[in-house]
Amino acid sequence: MVFTSGSEQGCRALLTEIVAGNAGFVYDWCRKYAMIHDNRMLAERAFYCLGQWNARMVRILLQKSTENKAEKMAQITEKVDVCVIGAGHAGCEAALACARMGLETVIFTVSIESIALMPCNPNIGGSSKGHLVRELDALGGEMGKNIDHTFIQSKMLNASKGPAVHSLRAQADKAEYSRRMRQILENQEHLVIKQAEVCDLLWDDVNADAVSGKSGATKKIRGVRTFTGTVYEAKAVILCTGTYLKARCLCGESITYTGPNGLQAANHLTDSLKEMGIAMRRFKTGTPARMDKRSIDFSKMEEQFGDPRVVPFSFSTDPESVQIDQDSCWLTYTNEKTHEIIRANLDRSPIYAGIIEGTGPRYCPSIEDKVVKFADKERHQVFLEPEGRYTNEMYVGGMSSSLPEDVQIAMYRTVPGLENCRIVRNAYAIEYDCIDARQLYPTLEFKDVEGLFSAGQFNGSSGYEEAASQGILAGINAGLKCQGREPMIIDRSEGYLGVLVDDLVTKENTEPYRMMTSRSEYRLLLRQDNADLRLRRKGYEAGLISEEQMQWLEQKEQMITQEMDRLKKTVIGASAEHQKFLEKMGSTPLKTAASLAELMCRPELSYEMLAEIDQNRKLLPAEVIEQVEIEIKYEGYIERQKRQVDQYKKMEKHKIPNWMDYDEVPSLRLEARQKLKAFRPVSVGQASRISGVSPADISVLLVYLEHESHIRDLKKE
Repeated sequence: MVFTSGSEQGCRALLTEIVAGNAGFVYDWCRKYAMIHDNRMLAERAFYCLGQWNARMVRILLQKSTENKAEKMAQITEKVDVCVIGAGHAGCEAALACARMGLETVIFTVSIESIALMPCNPNIGGSSKGHLVRELDALGGEMGKNIDHTFIQSKMLNASKGPAVHSLRAQADKAEYSRRMRQILENQEHLVIKQAEVCDLLWDDVNADAVSGKSGATKKIRGVRTFTGTVYEAKAVILCTGTYLKARCLCGESITYTGPNGLQAANHLTDSLKEMGIAMRRFKTGTPARMDKRSIDFSKMEEQFGDPRVVPFSFSTDPESVQIDQDSCWLTYTNEKTHEIIRANLDRSPIYAGIIEGTGPRYCPSIEDKVVKFADKERHQVFLEPEGRYTNEMYVGGMSSSLPEDVQIAMYRTVPGLENCRIVRNAYAIEYDCIDARQLYPTLEFKDVEGLFSAGQFNGSSGYEEAASQGILAGINAGLKCQGREPMIIDRSEGYLGVLVDDLVTKENTEPYRMMTSRSEYRLLLRQDNADLRLRRKGYEAGLISEEQMQWLEQKEQMITQEMDRLKKTVIGASAEHQKFLEKMGSTPLKTAASLAELMCRPELSYEMLAEIDQNRKLLPAEVIEQVEIEIKYEGYIERQKRQVDQYKKMEKHKIPNWMDYDEVPSLRLEARQKLKAFRPVSVGQASRISGVSPADISVLLVYLEHESHIRDLKKE
C-alpha cells in the first residue's frame, strides 16, 4: 500500500490501515499540510502526535513511497575524517578538537543560529562546574576563553571555604557567547559547518576480531546520511545531539514537538540508533520564564554584585583584560502565597499529571518539585539574572516550571518585585531521547560500534560544562583513533572530567547527571587552580596545546618547586624583630627557630604577610604564589590523599583483557557475573565500582586474571 502525490484515495486507504479509528483526523491533517511523500517529516510528526506505537510502521511505509523518487535522485557523497552531530557545547568542543588535530571535520546543526546556544541559564561555571571548565581549558578547549570574552558578571563561589571547593561562575551575554563561538568555528581550519539534520548512521556489521583485535565491537561506523539524502563517509562519528532527539516541550496542557527555544527537533536519528542496537531512554529537563526587565521592581530585591577582582577561566587569558564594569544580579524569594497557587494547580502540571514520561534532574528541580518535596520550606531563593547587555530579558533562576501560562503568571506575580512582571518567554519542560552511558568505554566510544563516540546531554548528563568537557574528550579520542594512536583516558584521580565520565559509564544513572564536588573523592588534589598542572601535558600530547604554552607550564612548575624548597630551607630565629612582627600579625611568638614554610602553615599568616621578614624572595607571578601557598598550607592533607591515589592506581593498572570470559571464572557470584558481562569493564578498578560486584568478587577476579596471564605466557614460550 503506497500513496503518491495526488492519490487521495490511496492516502486514505493507507491511513485507515495504519491508524484504525483515527483515519479521519489524520487524513484531514494530511490534506491541510500536503503531507505526501514530498514532506515525509511532517507526516511522521503527525503520526507521532497520535502515539509512538505506530511510528516505525509509518516510517517503513513512507520510505517505500519515496523509493522511486530516490532512485531518480543523484546521491551526493562526501568524504571526511570526522562527523560531529550537533553544535551545542559538546559538539563545538568535539569539532574544534578534531579540526585542531588536523582532521577534516564537518559539524551538523539543525540551525546555524543555535551554535553554542544557552537555552537555559546563560552562565558558565559554578560549584564543581568551574573545575570542569578549567580542565577543559587545560586540555585545549574553547569554553573558558569564550566566557572570558563574553561575561557580564563573575564570582568566585565558596571563597570563604578551602581551595578544594573554590569554583568560578560567570554570567554570560547569551547572544554574544553564541556569536563568538560561531565565529571561532567558522574560521577554524579543517572544519566545515553544515546546517542539516542527520537522519541515519551508516555502519557495517563485522566480526569482532576483524575490527581491532577482539575489541568486542560487532559494528563499525562508516558515515552518516542527512535528511536530503547526502552521504558523508567518515572514519569516526561523534553524537552530540543534546536535547533535540524526538524532543517535545510542555507548558501545562500545551505540547509542542520542538527542541529548546522552539527550534526544530531531530525526529529521525533515534530510529537509526535503535536499529544499531543502541539502548535509548527518555529524560526531562526544564527552564524558567524570561521576564521583561522594565516590568520588574528591583527595589524589593537584594542586589548581587560580582567580585571586585575578576579571575579568568582560561589559563591563557590575561587577568587584566577581564577587569570590566559588571552587571548586577538580584535576589528575591517565593512565599506561602506562591506555594498555595502551585499546590492548587498541581493537577495541571505535566509532571504530576503523568504526561511527562522522562525523568528529571534531582539537583535542579522545578518549582513544583520544590514545593512538593520540600513542603517544610517557607520560601525558596529566586535569582533575577540578565540574559545579556543588549536585551531586556531577565532569567528567573530557581523557578523552572511546566505549569500552564495562566498559572505561571499568577505564581510569578506573588514574588516580591515581580508583582507587575511581563513574561517574554514562558517556562517549559522538555523531554528528549538519550542513551544509557554504560554502553560506552571511558574513551566515550561505544563498546559495540567501532568509531562511534558520544558526548554531552545525549549521554544522560546535564549542564553546559558537563557537555563541553565530554565533548573535548570524545573529540580527542575520535581524532586519536583516526590517527591510529592510543586513546586518552582521564581517571578519577586526574580530574573532575575523569569522575564525570567514570560515573556515567560505570554507574546506573536514572536521572540527568550533575557534577558536584562531593562526587570527587580526591578533590583536594583536583582543585580548579591546578588544572593546568594536572592536564595540560595530556592536551599537548593530543596536539591541542602549543609549544609556547607547554614551555610556560614547565617554567611554572620549576618556579613552584624552587620557591617551596627555599621557604622550607629559610629559617628565622626568635629575635626581637621577628617576635614583634608575629605579635603585630596576631600570631603566637616563636620559642625556637622555624622555617618560613612552618610559619605559613599558621592560619593567620600568608605568603604575602611574610614578605616583611622574608628578605630574599624574588618577584613571582600570582599563579605561582597561589600554588606555593596551597601546597605548603595543606601539605599533610595533600600527601595523605596522594597515598590514597596510589592505592587507587594499583587497581586501575590491572587491565581486563578483551578476551575475558566471565563464565569461565570460578567462584564468581551470579550477580557479579551478570553485571561484569553486561558492563565489560576495562580495569579491575572500574569493575570494583560496579553496583553488585563485591570485594570478594574482585579478589576472585584478580586471582583468575593472574592465573590466566601465567598460562598464556607459558604457551607463548
